[in-house]
Amino acid sequence: MAPLRHRAIVLLWGGLATSAVGDQLYAVALAWIGVSVFGAKAGYLSALSSLCLLLTALAIGHWADRWDRRRTMIAADIVRAAALAGLVLAWSLLGAPPAIGLVMAVIVLGVGSACFQPALQAVLPAIVPEVRLLPAANALLDATDRIARLVGPGLVAALASLIPMRHFLTLDALTFIVSAIAMLLIGRVSTHRDLGPRPPIVVTITRGFRAMARNPLLWYTLRTSAIWNGAWVCVYLFALPLLIARHGIAGPGGSGMGAYGLVISAYGCTNLLATLIIGSRDISRHPQRLVMAGKIVNGAGTGMLALAGLLSPHLALPALAASAAFAALGGPMGDIPISVLRQTALPVSEIPAAMRAYLVTSSAGSLVALLIAPLLIQNFGLVTVILGCAVLIIGTGIGGFLLLGFGNSVAQVAK
Repeated sequence: MAPLRHRAIVLLWGGLATSAVGDQLYAVALAWIGVSVFGAKAGYLSALSSLCLLLTALAIGHWADRWDRRRTMIAADIVRAAALAGLVLAWSLLGAPPAIGLVMAVIVLGVGSACFQPALQAVLPAIVPEVRLLPAANALLDATDRIARLVGPGLVAALASLIPMRHFLTLDALTFIVSAIAMLLIGRVSTHRDLGPRPPIVVTITRGFRAMARNPLLWYTLRTSAIWNGAWVCVYLFALPLLIARHGIAGPGGSGMGAYGLVISAYGCTNLLATLIIGSRDISRHPQRLVMAGKIVNGAGTGMLALAGLLSPHLALPALAASAAFAALGGPMGDIPISVLRQTALPVSEIPAAMRAYLVTSSAGSLVALLIAPLLIQNFGLVTVILGCAVLIIGTGIGGFLLLGFGNSVAQVAK
């Protein structure tokens, strides 16, 4: 791909791809630890991460727009690596994961992500030499998450019976170090920073929302991101591992954690394939078509997970993997066009604030979903909750078509 001809993009993509794999190792391990220890109440641990992301994204803009974007990313990587290393050390000494250490690690990783992601959105346009390369460059970065969902959970499935669970966190810490080194090697990056008078904190909080409101598609996706992200997190990070554990579904090595890793890896496989296809497309004047179709596809595949969970254990695993693989096709259909639109329709100075606005709404949705999911599952059952989440995801796609239309142009370039 054309962006790979540029050294800075190669370094950025390589570092992010490595750390994203580690993030998936951490996510799968954390979800399984939570379900194993807390059962249906495990959602509260993931809810803590969403709460930290939400609060940090709300508050950080008052200062972050003055920070050097590249140094912010490096610092976030180093601090997250240190937090995980400390947790692994305490776990090794005590023989079990200390509750306070686990909580602190979740908090630090949530805060670090809230600092890292907006800075990344501002750095990318600065190192891409031509606007026409942004779709492909975004596809490369988006592929970091897609590759991670293939490789990371696949490693969990393969290594679950071979290495102690705590060392999945060790691997994640090492990948953060690799990411920090990659950012150091990129060298100085020139991005706009707000060095004028610091506005009141309320203004900095609402700045991203006002920026996104200028474009109808960005505004719609921002307003519905809480619904979509809450439903997705509820299913894939909470209900799915709980379903596998309760039904005794075993994967490689005869472990439930291996089965969960295999299903998420299947999700990552087609996620990556869709990313490569969508990333090769030119910027569209009607991106809402692809974005809303992606939500409907993702919701349909999520609904299939619930039906797969009704099968016998030996049939459920391949059915769950196939359902997740189908659902994953919808992710890049929405994520890549929205990233490109955010980077081309908004002034570069507004991009970090817009990304923080997205983090606020999506984290709020995840927080609410994970807090109420245990109660919903207790009263309505796992299958009903998963189907309900699928309906919500599909609804955001249908609603987008109704509000934005099929043929109206919503793409615009910042002046």
